[in-house]
Amino acid sequence: MSLSVQGLTIDIGGRRVVDGVSFTVPDGARVGLIGESGSGKSLTALAILGLLPDGATVGGRILWDDRDLRDLDDRTLARIRGREIGMVFQEPQTALNPVRRVGRQMTESLRIHTGMSRADAASRAIELAERMALPDPARIVRRYPHQLSGGQRQRVALAAALSCAPRLIIADEPTTALDVTVQAGILTLLRDLVEDEGRGLLFITHDLAVLSLVATRGVVLHRGRVVEDAPVQALLTAPASEITRGLLRDARATSWSPQTQTPSETPQGEEQR
Repeated sequence: MSLSVQGLTIDIGGRRVVDGVSFTVPDGARVGLIGESGSGKSLTALAILGLLPDGATVGGRILWDDRDLRDLDDRTLARIRGREIGMVFQEPQTALNPVRRVGRQMTESLRIHTGMSRADAASRAIELAERMALPDPARIVRRYPHQLSGGQRQRVALAAALSCAPRLIIADEPTTALDVTVQAGILTLLRDLVEDEGRGLLFITHDLAVLSLVATRGVVLHRGRVVEDAPVQALLTAPASEITRGLLRDARATSWSPQTQTPSETPQGEEQR
């Protein structure tokens, strides 16, 4: 078992925003944290990697291979970020450095953790761009984030998270700002990458239809607490809590149906966006 969150609590400004959250992400599993805005799902993800804002107080245990991440010093935790646990943030426009070429950003973590040379990193960036189905990889790695479409920027962020081959990827609503067609392509790519390579995935979303495309198990949060933890298929067909039933109604109201097959992707069309 890779990640085990046990009784996690988070207090910010004297207010408890996450209250006793527990779940596991075994090696190779695809688990989703789902809930409405303010449910505590993103804060839970940030707590795992020690990225909460100053002043936040954390309780409970966050076990990674039986080591409590809360007990590690900053230097040790920094070695785990990127190398063992990769993170894909919600908005690549702000996550990526606007004054650095995207190829360099794809391999920055790799150079830090492995000491890879600049020349080898440049070659690796092209390989990662190909893997992300980005058009004309040798050219695109020399571009800056503002020269790419939103979907392409998210692929760059995903490549950066995967560059060190971490065992677990945490993806915090990585497709929220994208239109439905591009969103579907990113989700398909993410699911296939973690599934084909046996990586674990912790996927954060507010959309049950999206969750059904990438995860096999869902943990439903409401006001900082777990209200349901079940296979995604059970959440879709027999939700046990009113909160989950509300998420299902919302999913059915969108242009995607949770029961439909994953849409195919057309990277060439994305390039034109």
